[in-house]
Amino acid sequence: MTPIPPNETPWSLAQHDLNYSEPALTWDEGFPLGNALLGALVWGDGAPLNISLDRSDLWDLREIPEFHSPDYTFDTVKSWHRQGRHADLERLLEAPYNRPAPTKLPAGRLQIDLGQHFASAQLHLKEARATVRFSGDAILEVFVHACEAVGVLRLSGAPQATLSLRAPAFSGAVEHAAQGGITAGDLSQLGYSAPLETAGENWRSFVQQGDGGFSFAVHLAWIPSADGWEAAWSVDSSHERLGDPLERARTRVDAVLAQGFEAALTPHSRWWQDYWAQSSLRLPDSSLERLWYLEQYKFGSAARRGAPPITLQGPWTADDGGLPPWKGDYHHDLNTQLSYWPCYAANHLEEGLGFLEWLWDTRDACREWTERFFKQAGLNVPMTADLKNRQLGGWRQYSDSATTSAWLAHHFYLHWRFSLDHTFLETRAYPYLREVAVFLEAHSAARDAQGKRTLALSSSPEINDNRPEAWFPTLTNYDLALMRWLFGAAAELAQELGQTQDAQRWQEVCSALPDFAKDPDHGLLVAAGTPLELSHRHFSHLMALHPLGLISLEGSEAQPELWVKSLEHLEGLGTSWWCGYSFAWRAAIAAWMGDGLGAAAALRIFTQAFTLRNSFHCNGDQSGLGYSNLTYRPFTLEGNFAAAHALQEMLLQSHTGVIRLFPAIPSAWRDLEFSTLRAQGALLVSARLEGGKPTWVELLAEKAGTVLLQTFPGEAVQKLELREGQRLRVELNHS
Repeated sequence: MTPIPPNETPWSLAQHDLNYSEPALTWDEGFPLGNALLGALVWGDGAPLNISLDRSDLWDLREIPEFHSPDYTFDTVKSWHRQGRHADLERLLEAPYNRPAPTKLPAGRLQIDLGQHFASAQLHLKEARATVRFSGDAILEVFVHACEAVGVLRLSGAPQATLSLRAPAFSGAVEHAAQGGITAGDLSQLGYSAPLETAGENWRSFVQQGDGGFSFAVHLAWIPSADGWEAAWSVDSSHERLGDPLERARTRVDAVLAQGFEAALTPHSRWWQDYWAQSSLRLPDSSLERLWYLEQYKFGSAARRGAPPITLQGPWTADDGGLPPWKGDYHHDLNTQLSYWPCYAANHLEEGLGFLEWLWDTRDACREWTERFFKQAGLNVPMTADLKNRQLGGWRQYSDSATTSAWLAHHFYLHWRFSLDHTFLETRAYPYLREVAVFLEAHSAARDAQGKRTLALSSSPEINDNRPEAWFPTLTNYDLALMRWLFGAAAELAQELGQTQDAQRWQEVCSALPDFAKDPDHGLLVAAGTPLELSHRHFSHLMALHPLGLISLEGSEAQPELWVKSLEHLEGLGTSWWCGYSFAWRAAIAAWMGDGLGAAAALRIFTQAFTLRNSFHCNGDQSGLGYSNLTYRPFTLEGNFAAAHALQEMLLQSHTGVIRLFPAIPSAWRDLEFSTLRAQGALLVSARLEGGKPTWVELLAEKAGTVLLQTFPGEAVQKLELREGQRLRVELNHS
C-alpha cells in the first residue's frame, strides 16, 4: 500500500460512492440525503423519479388513555402477573402499541416526470449530493442542505419535465389495519382530513392537519431555465413553535432560490468537508472500508445537535402508503443505544450530543412517568417512546423495564470519558446518572434469599418475547449488569467531582447486588438456572461483557474463560434467529476479545446479507444463504451504526484504560492506517501499520494526563505524560 504523506490523501472518497446502473424502484433502496431534521430518498426510473420527504419531528403525539388510568401502576402490574391475569396485562400495557398512533409520520413525495429513461445514478459521499442521469442527457442533482431545513434540486436537459408534490395518503379508506409491531397498516387509519393544497405558476404547497392541533406544511417552488429548472423544498411543523409552518417553509425556499443552486451548495459542501475531516481510515479490506464510510455518511445525515435524535429509521420514514414499521419510534432496548455507539471513536462527539441533549430535555416527561407508574422518585425512561420520550407501550416486560435509563445513562458516561469535558461531567453526566441511581436504589430495595438487592420483576430483552415467562423469578444478568454498571459509574463520577458521600452511597448500593448468574458449561446465563436455550437476536444476557465491560479479560480479576464460554455457547446455538444488528454486535464482542478474524467475518456477513444496495440495514437475511431464518426487510439504522462501531474497535480500543492500537485485526491485514480516531481520555490517535508492524503513532491530547499506550498486541504498555494540546508522534522501529 502506498504510504499516505502527511496532510495528503492520494485516494478519493468517491471510490465509496453509491453507483446505480439500474434504478431503485422502492423507497428503501433510494439514495439517502439528510441533515437530521430533514431527510430525503431519491428513487425511481424517471417515470417518475421520486424524492420521498421526511422531517424528524413529524409525529402524531396523541395521548394513550390506559397509561393515565388507575390500574397503570407497577404494583398493579406486579399483582396481576402473580395472579396470572395476563390478558389484563396485555390489554393495559400492550394493546395501545398495536393502534396506529402515536406514530412517526412521513412528509410526502416530490415526483419528476422527464419523458426520459433512467441511465445511471450516483450518491456522492464527499458532498452528500445525488446525481441522476437519463437517456436523453437530462441530469438531476439533489441535496438536502447541511445547514438549513431545505432541499435543493437542479435539472438540466429536460425542458418538458414536470414537477409535482404529493401529500401522504392520510385520508381515504383503510385497506390494511395495524396489527402491531412491524405491521402498522395504512396512514389513513389516523383519521386525518385531506390536506389543504395550494398552487401557483411555479410553486406547490400543502398543509396537513393532524391530531390535537398539530399540523405540518410542505412548500415546493422552482425557477425555470432554458432546459430545466432550479427548485427547492422545505418541510415545517407546528410542534412547539409559534407562527405558520407554511410561511416558514416558504421563506426558506425563497431564500435558497434567490441564492441559486451553486451558492447554496457552497456552505453545504463546506459542512461536509469539515465532517469528513474529523476521522478517516484505510483498510486492505475494501468492503469493510466501504462499510465504514457509508455508515459515517448516514450518521452525518441523521445525527445533529438541535434536531431530534435517531429513531428506528432516522429521517427516512417509510414512503409506501403505510405507517412506518414499529411506528418509526424510539426503541431504547438497544436501537437508540447502538445507533450512537460509533460517534465516540469516530470523533463525532458534536453530532452525538444531539441524543444526550434530547434525553436531558425530556427528563420532565420521564420523571412524571416514573412517579406515575413506579410511584418512586428519580428517573427511569420508557423503553418504547415518542418524540417527547413518553411511554408508547408494547411488550410489557420491556416497555416498562426498570433499567432502561441505566443503559441510556451509559452514553452520558461515554461522552465524559471520551471528552473529559468537566463542565459536561458536572452539569450533565453526573446529574443524569445520579437521578437514575436514586430511582434504582429505591426500586431494588427488596432482598433475595441471600440478602442481596433484587427487582420484583426482571426481564432480559427480548428473551421469551412477551410470554409470561419473560419475567424471571430472579434477577436477570441484563438488569444486574446495568445496575452494577450504573452504581459503579455513579460512584466514579461522584468521586471525580469530590462528592465523597455520594460516591460511598453508590458503592454501598453496588456492593449489595448479587454476582452474575453463570455456570461452567454456558458461561453467562440469562438468569440463575436459565441458560440461553435458543438462537436469539438480542444478546442482552451478555451486557456485562459488551458494551459495559464489567468482566475483565486481563489483570488480577480477569475471567477470560467466562468470555470464551459465553461466546462458545452463543455461537453453538447458531444464528438462525439473529438479525443484522446481531452480527454487528457479535463483531464488536469479537473485537474486544482480540478476535480480528471473527470480527471481520461477522461484519462481512452483515454487509453482504443484511443490507440493501443503498447500505440500509434491513434486519432479515437477503442473501438466500441461510444465515438467519428471518428474511423480512424492515429497514432500521441501529445495525448500520453498530457495525461502524465494531470496525473502529478492531483498530483502536481504550475502554480498559489502556490505548491499544490494532487490537483485533486479521493477520492478513498487513497494511492499514487510521487518522484522528478518538480514545477515552480526550485523545485523538492516528497510526499506521506496514508489513504487519506498526510504524508510527501520533497522539493529540485535548487534556493533560497520563496515557497508557500499547502499540500492538503483545507489546509492552508504555506510560506517557502529555500536556494539554500536546501533539506527540512516536516512530516505531520493529526491524
